[in-house]
Amino acid sequence: MRIGEFCNRDVVIINGDESVKQAAELMRTHHVGDIVLVEELKGHRVPIGIVTDRDLVVEVMALDVNPEELAVQDIITRSVLVAREEDSLIDSLEFMKEKGVRRLPVVDNDHELVGIITIDDITELLAEMLHKVVGVVDRQQKIEKQQRS
Repeated sequence: MRIGEFCNRDVVIINGDESVKQAAELMRTHHVGDIVLVEELKGHRVPIGIVTDRDLVVEVMALDVNPEELAVQDIITRSVLVAREEDSLIDSLEFMKEKGVRRLPVVDNDHELVGIITIDDITELLAEMLHKVVGVVDRQQKIEKQQRS
């Protein structure tokens, strides 16, 4: 299973010079916990940073900084970690665990942003798969009971 099959293709993006308040408003409007900062390079939208809801709390609110006066580029996580579309789900999960991150922008072979995968997305996918496994077991037991009666 490739991460490109499961990532969310609707990524909320922002420019670095926009305010942290604007970032928070975008997160609220789009019901997301992250926004990716992209830069246009050779016609491709390349992720250069990410801002999370946790960044807003730890870097802005807890320090009593005015979010209207602070630019997104001042709080983004630079050297953003990414997953490639062709990476496996398991490899991406291991990478997230190793690096201690809950979100990965997903890029294509040109390093262009094509999606984002979160630990919540992976949890939901694994729960759906587990539900299907339980369904197989239940169905097998029903068939066996019918055959024996």
